[in-house]
Amino acid sequence: MAMDANEIRRMIQEAIPDAQVTIRDLAGDGDHYAAEVVAESFRGRSRVQQHQMVYEALKGKMGGVLHALALQTSAPD
Repeated sequence: MAMDANEIRRMIQEAIPDAQVTIRDLAGDGDHYAAEVVAESFRGRSRVQQHQMVYEALKGKMGGVLHALALQTSAPD
């Protein structure tokens, strides 16, 4: 069962309330997405730490229900 883009967005925003999240379905199959997440709470954290925050928000769905997620994270300008 594939994940819906809105569910991915919702899970990230619940865990990182200040996040602005953009999700794109890369293959039209509900399994391959690109996400851009911009959040003030990322400021001062390494890229690895930012990605870990997003993966934690997805509660173990990466690699299972959610097959692939190309992730870009940053703090706002």
